Amino acid sequence: MNPNLSQLVLRSQLIRVMEGLEHFVQLDLLELYDNQVEELACLGDGEDGAPGKTLRVLDMSYNVIRDMQPVMFCPNLQELYLANNKLRNMAGLGSLTKLRKIDLGANRIREMDAAELAPLVHLEELWLGKNKIERIEGLSTLKKLRRLDIQSNRLTQVENLTSQTETLEELYLAHNGIATEGTILPSGLGQTFELLNVLDLSRNRLTQVNQLGHLKSLEELWLSGNKIATFDDVQNLSSLGESLQTVYLEYNPLQEDPLYRKKLAELIPSLSQIDATLI
Repeated sequence: MNPNLSQLVLRSQLIRVMEGLEHFVQLDLLELYDNQVEELACLGDGEDGAPGKTLRVLDMSYNVIRDMQPVMFCPNLQELYLANNKLRNMAGLGSLTKLRKIDLGANRIREMDAAELAPLVHLEELWLGKNKIERIEGLSTLKKLRRLDIQSNRLTQVENLTSQTETLEELYLAHNGIATEGTILPSGLGQTFELLNVLDLSRNRLTQVNQLGHLKSLEELWLSGNKIATFDDVQNLSSLGESLQTVYLEYNPLQEDPLYRKKLAELIPSLSQIDATLI
């Protein structure tokens, strides 16, 4: 195989062992998505640190990897995908200072490790859905973060987002245990986010959302499957009438009102979509 190959993609091939990669001296993208790889190997075994030293994109999602520390042999990585593995921590991330996007979804991670996240000052997207994380933390140096996904974890409150108030555009927190009081913290959604246009709080424990009325840049607000019972509980969303285009409130007690759609449309005139249906 050509040692000057720039991209190597071997998806769904039942590969168990990473080997023979040390000869690729110009590899830019390595994708072994959906295999049976147990260990990140050969990433720095070649001449001058090949193939890891030249990699910019590494996709090892849907394997059975338990340790991601060998990613340290890929100092120029900009995108790292390790979703659906068996990782328990973030060890190894801290050396990847050029990263812009990380997907560690569907692993067994319990903590957002500040020591590993702090050096990632260029990070723009962090995807951590379907783990076992109990607290948002470790983001103080990530001042370029635009997308944050911590869906399907064990969160009870939204906090420690003070460094993202000028950059965060999308925040996904569905399927957690966040109650109303967990959305008013001064370091969390109690702040003003200048660019936040998508907020997903579906399938949590919210009883009202009047506390979100100050998020003036919101275009999409997902609140399905909470415990919101009356229109008084969403009254302050009327202040989002200039920007808000889509709202999901299905599977709340509020939806049982026979005039549910009509009242929402009157409350927020800018809406073009209520739940999955266009107005």
